Amino acid sequence: MPQFSRHNRRGRVVIAIGLSALLLGTSACTRIRTHQGYQVDKLLVDSVQPGIDNRASVEGTLGRPSFVSQFGQQDWYYVSRDMRALAFSSPKPVDQTVLRVRFDAAGNVVAVDRTGLDQVASISPMGDKTPTLGRHRSLFDEIFGNIGAVGAGGMGGGGGSGPGGGPNGS
Repeated sequence: MPQFSRHNRRGRVVIAIGLSALLLGTSACTRIRTHQGYQVDKLLVDSVQPGIDNRASVEGTLGRPSFVSQFGQQDWYYVSRDMRALAFSSPKPVDQTVLRVRFDAAGNVVAVDRTGLDQVASISPMGDKTPTLGRHRSLFDEIFGNIGAVGAGGMGGGGGSGPGGGPNGS
């Protein structure tokens, strides 16, 4: 009997260690936090002043932008986003800052604008099909819809193109 109780205690200890390791392992990996993009330093951003700074000084202070506007390179954008996700779920934005530095034609700073999560659009796809404009065709329309269309008038079904009927018009 004493050996049975010794094995029973070992089994309980092993089970307790296994459960505690499982709990620690799952609690550590359930929350994932990430940062994407520009690392915003409020002091540096506040130091960029309209009418005083130019492209060279902004690049020296804030670094290269995340992207530049497509039309005329008048605006520089610095994008910063913090994301959070629970294990195996889609990440969701927690905080976002988009800093837009606008320049005039001479390259001087005109304005510095900031936006946040209020500009994030929530897009919900509609199932597994994308709605399109136009004709809705069934499976049989798709399969048999081209019968008779191949070789129809003007599609190379017969004769030559010139007055003599030959390919060169002779």
